[in-house]
Amino acid sequence: MKTVLITGANKGIGFETAKQLLQKEFYVFLASRDLKKGKKAVEKLKLEGLTHVEVVQLDVTDENSVKTAREEIGKKITSLDVLINNAGVNGGSPYTALKSSSDQFMLAFNTNVFGVARVTQAFMDLLRKSPEPRIVNVSTSVGSLSLQSNPSWPAYDFAKYAVYGSSKAALNMYTIHLAYELRDTDFKVNAVCPGYTSTDFTFQNGGKVEIAGNRIVKYALIDKDGPTGTFFSEETNPETSEIPW
Repeated sequence: MKTVLITGANKGIGFETAKQLLQKEFYVFLASRDLKKGKKAVEKLKLEGLTHVEVVQLDVTDENSVKTAREEIGKKITSLDVLINNAGVNGGSPYTALKSSSDQFMLAFNTNVFGVARVTQAFMDLLRKSPEPRIVNVSTSVGSLSLQSNPSWPAYDFAKYAVYGSSKAALNMYTIHLAYELRDTDFKVNAVCPGYTSTDFTFQNGGKVEIAGNRIVKYALIDKDGPTGTFFSEETNPETSEIPW
């Protein structure tokens, strides 16, 4: 049975992704910063007959929490097949470059960038022991420098979130470097935009969470001939899904 660790998986897109991978017979480590919320999420999945799941307390902004989660999971498995770096924050309002505080930037980068690096590095040894390791970094088209600077982009005038966009652009760069460093291995590392989705993150605005989850799952399941070091957004580019950095 393949294994997957999903950060920030107690709700929203992370929870839906966990559900879909359970349906595909994965064993899911559902990571949640709040252990109580994580336990409730696991209970909900088990009520649906999805039993190969357990919660792990993991705060991506806390080095000790990440280390403890790695030790805990390492006692139960010898390899990890998929890592989905889903945990993220938008940094809060105000969203503009001139009014956002340094604390907002620090919060967003600590979760969306530093947190991804912490978790990825902590679990790299387990991932290397998988025959087909996959890493999916949950990004957003809002983090594309090319789109953000293109007046023809449909979202040009309203997808302007300086803190969130900056942190996701940095995440995209991390993804590029990670994929490059693992280019001669069996790893596949990609950045995936799930699209504008109705969750707490978007104040319940957007599309169906099932569609978003499916977009992430697709790249967790890619075969040996699949892409690596690529940025995908089906919402932005329905034809090929690939979008510019």
